[in-house]
Amino acid sequence: MNKIIPAPSPWRHALPAIAAVLTACGGGGGSATAAPSPAPAPAPAPAPAPAPAPSNQWTLVWSDEFDDAAGTVPKAANWNYDLGNKEADGWGNHELEYYTSSARNAQTDGSGMLVITAEKASNPGPCWNGKPCEYTSARIHTNGKVGFTYGKVEARMKLPAGAGIWPAFWALGTDLATAGWPKSGEIDIMEFVGKTPNTVYGTLHGPGYSGAQGINKPYDLGTAVSGDFHTYTIIKRANEIIWQVDGKDYHRLTPASLPAGGSWVFEKPFFVILNLAVGGDWPGSPDAATVFPAQMKVDWVRIYKED
Repeated sequence: MNKIIPAPSPWRHALPAIAAVLTACGGGGGSATAAPSPAPAPAPAPAPAPAPAPSNQWTLVWSDEFDDAAGTVPKAANWNYDLGNKEADGWGNHELEYYTSSARNAQTDGSGMLVITAEKASNPGPCWNGKPCEYTSARIHTNGKVGFTYGKVEARMKLPAGAGIWPAFWALGTDLATAGWPKSGEIDIMEFVGKTPNTVYGTLHGPGYSGAQGINKPYDLGTAVSGDFHTYTIIKRANEIIWQVDGKDYHRLTPASLPAGGSWVFEKPFFVILNLAVGGDWPGSPDAATVFPAQMKVDWVRIYKED
């Protein structure tokens, strides 16, 4: 999501080599008329040790497989809810949904899926514009419960289509409450808007490149995104973030990718967010052809460490 209330650019700066300075001793006995011995040349600085190559071998450290009975709300051990709309000023994007903790908006289906549902509703609460919100949905996150600093983070999902539909799988720095946004950093692992039906987006937000200036790259699947399940992934290493769809790299950022004046703020823990927004500055509003209820199906969310 491209903004958050209290959510690309490259990553970390390379460490400079340490120059070794050696002092040569002048010497020379003999008569006053003897030519002085030349000082020895300084020894060359040792080359820095190369960084170890990434293994690309992964060990699962956490997952939610959503294998609970039908009608079960997201596990409290893993997930919290963000609630409301006007209370959060439309989530910074003039969104039109009111987020709830109701099972109607987030529950397992008994077949191994978490289903986040956006539906038309009668006055669940006020929107940012002072009017009753016309839709309810859910936004859940792992802050204070599950996080990652480095590793591979991915989810297998099937997304809804339609004008005004905006599902997202993303991450924010765990220092959000103290640092604020965008200093907390935001990694949009996957965003989808119904008006570009074949394309998903990976984006990075931080100081100097946030909101509409986030560092963004689209990935065209060549077919409707909503037509099937796909796996959306980031690989996060020191000074590097890589985005993938179905295991294929399509976006990579490092500190060198940042615009002038931008700060790399990603060497710290992050937490995971899943939500299904309706409307907003980027997707626009639903139209008469948008189908409700709209459902975002999440097969699993997994976090791995690199061996």
